[in-house]
Amino acid sequence: MTGLLAQLHYIASVVLVAVGLFVVMDDENLLKKVLGLNVFQTGVFLFFVTVGFRRGGSPPIVTGDGGPYVNPLPQVLVLTAIVVGVSVTAVALALVVRIYREYGTLREDVLREAVADD
Repeated sequence: MTGLLAQLHYIASVVLVAVGLFVVMDDENLLKKVLGLNVFQTGVFLFFVTVGFRRGGSPPIVTGDGGPYVNPLPQVLVLTAIVVGVSVTAVALALVVRIYREYGTLREDVLREAVADD
C-alpha cells in the first residue's frame, strides 16, 4: 500500500492534534478545553505508537535471528504518558467542578469578570 492511504495514521494523528489544539485555544468553556486537551494527547499518542511500528519487525528479544526489531521505547513512553494524562485530566476536572461550584459558570470570559470584581 503506497501513497496517501499508507500514511493514514500520520494524517489521523495530525488531525487529532490540530482539532485538540483548536478546541483548547478557541473555546471559552473550561470543560471543552479539558476534552480538547485529551484529544490533543490522543493524537500525540497515536503518533508515537506509529513511529515505533516497523513492518515485519519482531519483539526486541535477541534470539539470534538478527531480524528487524520493533522499537519498544515509544510504547513505554505512551504508557507513561497515559498514566500522567489520566492524572492531569482528573485534577483538571476536579478544578472545573470547584470553579463551577464557586462561580456558577465555566465560561472563561464570565470567570475573568467575576474574578476581577472580587
